[in-house]
Amino acid sequence: MLPTLKYDEKGLIPAIVQDIENGDVLMMAYMNETSLQATLDTGYTHFWSRSRQEYWKKGATSGDLQEVKELWYDCDADTVLVKVKQLGKGACHTGNRTCFFTKIEK
Repeated sequence: MLPTLKYDEKGLIPAIVQDIENGDVLMMAYMNETSLQATLDTGYTHFWSRSRQEYWKKGATSGDLQEVKELWYDCDADTVLVKVKQLGKGACHTGNRTCFFTKIEK
């Protein structure tokens, strides 16, 4: 059963994906109730694509699956944290292990 979460006006909630083994933040995407339930049911991350307006299972085409180990939500119930075992080469569509590979310099 899903907890009562605060989704935005489009029915979405930010999902931060973190490597359970080393704590790296791998990516941020959006979920809705359906993709969150699919994540819980299958044990692999599912998201809602805002650009394509469709559901997607992370790694379904690339093989870079994310096996869900823990699922948390924050104190305001408006963001979820998904701790995963990252399979394959990484989380980012660019081929990088994490989407957070560009540092902002002063």
